[in-house]
Amino acid sequence: MRLVGSSMRIDSGTGEVLDDFATWRDTRAGVLMVPCGNRRADKCPACSRVYARDMFEVIRAGLVGGKTVPASVKSAPVVFATLTAPSFGHVHGTRRKKDGTPARCRPRDSAQRCAHGRPIGCNRTHHAGDAMLGVPLCSDCYDWDTAIVWQYHAPELWRRFQIAMKRALAARLGVDERDLKTRASVQFARVAEYQARGAIHFHALVRLDGPDGPGSPAPLDADTLASLVAEAGHTVRFTAPPVDADDTERTLRFGSQLDAHPVLTSRLTDAGQTETLTAEQVAGYLAKYATKSAGTDTHDGKALPHLEHLQAVCESLSSRWWASGRPDLDDGERGIYDRLGACAPMLGFRGHFSTRSRAYSVTLTRLRKARAKFARLQADAQRSGQPLDVADLEARLLADDDDSTLVVGNWMFDGQGWETSHDAALANAAADRARQYDQHRADVRRSDAA
Repeated sequence: MRLVGSSMRIDSGTGEVLDDFATWRDTRAGVLMVPCGNRRADKCPACSRVYARDMFEVIRAGLVGGKTVPASVKSAPVVFATLTAPSFGHVHGTRRKKDGTPARCRPRDSAQRCAHGRPIGCNRTHHAGDAMLGVPLCSDCYDWDTAIVWQYHAPELWRRFQIAMKRALAARLGVDERDLKTRASVQFARVAEYQARGAIHFHALVRLDGPDGPGSPAPLDADTLASLVAEAGHTVRFTAPPVDADDTERTLRFGSQLDAHPVLTSRLTDAGQTETLTAEQVAGYLAKYATKSAGTDTHDGKALPHLEHLQAVCESLSSRWWASGRPDLDDGERGIYDRLGACAPMLGFRGHFSTRSRAYSVTLTRLRKARAKFARLQADAQRSGQPLDVADLEARLLADDDDSTLVVGNWMFDGQGWETSHDAALANAAADRARQYDQHRADVRRSDAA
């Protein structure tokens, strides 16, 4: 984004001007280019990469410590949970046999048909990238309306899951829910991801701490915590109100394919193999999906029709809601489906794509402040001609101390994007080289680990 204006950094104690910047004086083009900060990879690959790095550090620190988090969290029980949407109708998908080899999609007698005359099965073997993945076997049998209503209320199901999880933990420990903090503390980091069918599902890391903060001895082990997380996920229910007079109430829940297993410990897979989820694997997995686009998957450059249809259904339900006059509401009161139309690009989902509990790890805000502080330290070192002091640099950057400087600025939005094609080409080339370098470092780390 292009900004015009000026700013001064002032010592709040002495009133001395430490730094003075103005776009019309200190920039070549008279504007200041700043990152847009968009987390979505399809909108801005550069900013989404920064966001993914920050999310990686946030999630990893909550597993192994660092970034103001004590290293004792390594010994805390941690569970990796996946909460999916229920079935709204049969869709094409990838299947696996018990030995891990690909299996047919939905093997059925080809002569069997649904009420609309379409086959109820699929004997093909689908692979990643297949345009048929997620497409309903019969679009008329598929419950599109319920899929959107579930999506819209998924944040409420997640909220109730947190409550159910704490209640199950309190019951296991034999204490009242209000006294749970005297025995344990539940922290989490969660990201939302779209499946091929367009339904949202949640990946969550759930960590159990003792009553004395992150890393303090927990009263239960990881296997017990995993069973409590699964129990909570299966018991969550929410009754969604009808969209209009022609609609009906729906009892919403998570899908039956709910997975919860410990992290940082070995487990036996269905194929009889032993695997261990490491902190880096989990953090990288969640950080990757925190930057994925919502409902914009494409095949050969074209939007997938079933996702476009989900958007159209969302807009249709929103129109029905507003046309109903919202009879259950008083004048001036906000209705429950008022945001349904605005959420159509997100296929009805209205929640955050990444979130965490406050005591899980370091915050994104603190990481961003540390980055800005590092840039100021670098600038001060260059002006003074002295090398940057790197002793305990991370601790100094992340320290929650009061900044003795005051920033006074006056900025206006001038536009978005590069002004010339040459600047855009240089920026794209630099970003491409940076991504290649990141990929090279990742390949080196994987080869070293192997």
